[in-house]
Amino acid sequence: MLIETHISWVLLCKHFAYKIKKPIQYPFLDFSTLEKRKYYCEKEIELNSRFTQNIYISVVAITQNKETLFIDDNIGNILDYAVKMRKLPLNRQMDMLLLKGKIVYADILNLAEVIVDFHKHAPVIHKKDYLDVFVKFDAIEQEAEFLNFYLKKDVEAVIANAIRVSRAFKEENEELFKSRLDTFFYRDCHGDLHSRNIFLLPSPHVFDCIEFNDDYREIDVLNDIAFLCMDLDAFGRRDFSDLFLSWYNTLFPVIRTPQEQLLFVYYKSYRANVRAKVNALRARDAVLEADRKKAVSEVKKYLNLMEEYILYLDKALIKV
Repeated sequence: MLIETHISWVLLCKHFAYKIKKPIQYPFLDFSTLEKRKYYCEKEIELNSRFTQNIYISVVAITQNKETLFIDDNIGNILDYAVKMRKLPLNRQMDMLLLKGKIVYADILNLAEVIVDFHKHAPVIHKKDYLDVFVKFDAIEQEAEFLNFYLKKDVEAVIANAIRVSRAFKEENEELFKSRLDTFFYRDCHGDLHSRNIFLLPSPHVFDCIEFNDDYREIDVLNDIAFLCMDLDAFGRRDFSDLFLSWYNTLFPVIRTPQEQLLFVYYKSYRANVRAKVNALRARDAVLEADRKKAVSEVKKYLNLMEEYILYLDKALIKV
């Protein structure tokens, strides 16, 4: 079975899974050479070993002998590399369980405890361009014209308003961002913390952190958990999102003021913004119309969620 993402292919075999990085290059990612793909395969295993047990196994070669391709057999000339992992049951993937209504409150509490333990022990980041998040937020403007055509609505107005509020939030809260860095809340986190990267076996197993760009991983812990909470919101489970945040914050108090609560909402808007942009890129690259429609549908969902968060922030800023 083959699973394709925007940046990789995953081959699911009987007992193992093999993740192959696509030979691509973006401003934020460079898998363009064989050497770089091998390096990032090795880095993926190193980073994910921080919170996984017995999932990541090794980097293996993809080889060719005459007209036959081999993986993990070291026969022939090396064509590429793959990350070899233990195959996990797809029916225990958290996003699948959410769709089937098989997640209970105890699962959320257990997950919060796992993430808290990881964040507490993650290396502290002392130097960071903490205002760069606003530049990343603005980047969605590049997709506005394209999305206007497909969504048949004034996406440009929605995005322009979101950028306006984001910039206003920056003006009001630059000192808050600095204080978060100064008080050690910036850590070497996961960076891609959402339900598709979590298995419940039944205990939570988190995997697939960002390895291709340290900047995307070295973030405020609030930014890290905002992705998961935004994802739960997108599944229509605000109760799970609120429960996760409440228990996480009880165990590791990272929201101590109303201002930091608004920061968390801002990070959720940023995460929805990024998911909208990623799916816009998928829509652009889609070969099949069905794939394009699916990606555009995801864009719409995340834009609506971003707009909801932004309207909340806008009202809060007006009161200030």
